[in-house]
Amino acid sequence: MAVVGPSRHSRVSMSLMQGSTNGPVGNHQQASASQQFFHAQQQSHHAAQSATAHPVDYKPDRPIGYGAFGVVWAVTDPRDGRRVALKKLPNVFQSLVSSKRVFRELKMLCNFKHENVLSALDILQPPHLDFFQEIYVITELMQSDLHKIIVSPQQLSPDHIKVFLYQILRGLKYLHSARILHRDIKPGNLLVNSNCILKICDFGLARVEEPDETKHMTQEVVTQYYRAPEILMGAKHYTSAIDVWSVGCIFAELVTRRILFQGQDTVQQLELITDLLGTPTMEDMAHACPAARSHMLIRRMKKPSMSLLYSLSSLMTHEAVHLISQMLVFNPDKRMSVMDALVHPYIDEGRLRYHSCMCKCCFTVPLTGLRHFCMDYEPVAPQTFDDKWEKKMSNVQQVKEELHKFIGDQLSSHRVPLCINPQSAAFKSFSSDV
Repeated sequence: MAVVGPSRHSRVSMSLMQGSTNGPVGNHQQASASQQFFHAQQQSHHAAQSATAHPVDYKPDRPIGYGAFGVVWAVTDPRDGRRVALKKLPNVFQSLVSSKRVFRELKMLCNFKHENVLSALDILQPPHLDFFQEIYVITELMQSDLHKIIVSPQQLSPDHIKVFLYQILRGLKYLHSARILHRDIKPGNLLVNSNCILKICDFGLARVEEPDETKHMTQEVVTQYYRAPEILMGAKHYTSAIDVWSVGCIFAELVTRRILFQGQDTVQQLELITDLLGTPTMEDMAHACPAARSHMLIRRMKKPSMSLLYSLSSLMTHEAVHLISQMLVFNPDKRMSVMDALVHPYIDEGRLRYHSCMCKCCFTVPLTGLRHFCMDYEPVAPQTFDDKWEKKMSNVQQVKEELHKFIGDQLSSHRVPLCINPQSAAFKSFSSDV
């Protein structure tokens, strides 16, 4: 590990938002507040009470986000008084496809170990198999997301943009090294804390990359504004390049504070893309379906106009435009990879700031103030994500049994298991949100 002196970058404040706090309350108040949503196993009740012996800031349980497959609430873990996010995955076993998707997402959340990727902290103990219909996952509670920051009046400096972009790419490198395609990278799925730490979340549409190009992949992925042109043009197969396109759109949105391609439908979305990139060649449309190619060929020819990016913001430097132009390439085979993006000069400042004072992989020696830098700034996954188990499951009941067993195996023997308290007023409100 390298040892260096304190950098000037470690003194730069990267704070974006101040977390509101209420004054600390007494132990009895905190315990009752934290236990309104949960109850611990009866035989471990004393352990649960002793775990909540430290006063914390009390905040009420509340909804913080809604997705296509569930609702997320901010709640208090009664074992330690920590504020966490609770995601409910309802109606898991309606079909074989949906039950496999939930199982896949849960396996990913339990498998991830990366600073810039959200992972599961715990899973609530499920009921008996006969009553097993929904799943509750506890994750770290983040304070905001990139969409809320972009639309807010909060000023974003070049330093903010670079450190955000670096973390997005750093997290994606980890996912792609595990052969995972996120397939829904958008500002709302990039969670941010007040110290500017960013984590990629929501793996409901994620899947393992398909190496066989003859096998079709679903096209109902990625929010339209961030959807790659090959998907818009009906490609039956695609790669991790779709995530890079999404990051390019988000990068431009961070700089300009407006959505780059905001089409009302698929056709208009393609029109906006070609207005900037120009009409694609036949080679660039190799992955498109015949109808989409024909539609594109009968349109008037357009020339590339990437220079227009400079007029969108004073923050559009030559390096920024060059990086965006490498990410937003029509042909996915020519689009830069996450690895390529991470070695682009624009990213250097974000990397330096992140590892100088934000990351957990490097640390500062208290007595000397010297910074110890890790050897690998952008680690990859230790192994690829295994999805072979999916092919072995042929019916919903089989998935249900295996998922129930998987959750049981994940429950830590060192912590008090949590269950939902269905009599809680907060839970009744939580249930009605789904």
